[in-house]
Formats: sequence, C-alpha cells, structure tokens
Amino acid sequence: MTDARPRSARLQLTLIAVVFFGPLLVAAWMYYGGHFAPAARGSNHGALLEPIVNLREALPESELLVQGDGRWMLLFAHDSYCAAACRDALHTLRQGRLMLGKDQDRLVRGFLHGDMPPDKVFLAAEHQGLITTQDTRLADLLQNKKPSELAEGGYFLLDPLGNLVIYFRPDIDPSEMITDIKHLLRLSHIG
Repeated sequence: MTDARPRSARLQLTLIAVVFFGPLLVAAWMYYGGHFAPAARGSNHGALLEPIVNLREALPESELLVQGDGRWMLLFAHDSYCAAACRDALHTLRQGRLMLGKDQDRLVRGFLHGDMPPDKVFLAAEHQGLITTQDTRLADLLQNKKPSELAEGGYFLLDPLGNLVIYFRPDIDPSEMITDIKHLLRLSHIG
C-alpha cells in the first residue's frame, strides 16, 4: 500500500502554481497572441503643427504674446466682422477654458481679429479676460503655418514659450479639445 500524502502534497503544489501563474500565462497569451489589444487613448483630436514655430522668435514685438504672460494660450483668429460663427467660436474658447477646472488659470484665451474690431460691449459682457488684438503679421504667419488640408477658422494652441503646438478644427467639440489640452498640461512642467 502506497502513502497518499506525497501525492496529495504534489497535487496541492500544482494547484497553487496554476492559481498563481495561470492568469498571468493566459493574459500573456491573449496580449501577445493578438487576441486582445488595449484600446487607443483617443486623445489626438487636434493636429500637431510641424515643424514647431516659435512666435516669440518670429514676431518678438507681438502684443498678443506679451499679454499672454508666459501661460498656455488658446487662440482664435478671425479676419472679418465677428458675426454668429465667430461668436460661437469665442463661446467655444470660453467653455473650453472653464472645462479645465483647477487648471484654467494656466490657459489664457486670445482673439486675433481683422481690421474691424469686435463689439467691445459684447466682449466685456460675455468674454471677460479675453485677450484681443489686431496683428496682420501674426495672422499671416498662422495662415502659412497651418497645414493646407486642415479646415479654416480653427483654434491654435501656443505653449508658454510661444511655440505653435496644435491646431484644432473649427467644429471641434470643446470636450475633445480639452482632452488634448489637459493631457499636455499634465505632462508640462512650464506654464
């Protein structure tokens, strides 16, 4: 008659190993075997502007950058009268900044207008803190640096050093834009 204790001990040891290593082996098999792939982060709603252009170097006398005070800037450029579409874009700027919550002080809003200045009463009532300026050289630079395949009338994101970083299409949902901006602010050690 054989002793059942060694056999029972081996069985217990095998079960412990399967319980410990089993999930690890199944997860590795699923991941590396192509049966499971993690979902993409989906935080690329804007278009990265390459090559990066530093506006402080290109236009050192730009009033917009002086007023930006070394913070991130979300900029909207519009060269004609600020009608309904322009006012909607300014609303998107304001809502986007508010959606940043505790980080909203790290971002300023800028409005680059054309020869016709915007309605000051409207701006004072609806968009306090919005930096407005008319700068043809900056408008031309922005137009030339935006990739031609991207829609007109969108938003530019500038970092605290004055670099043009991202372009957001004009019809973007503010929450999508803020997803990208929050990601950059979390990684940034400046501004």
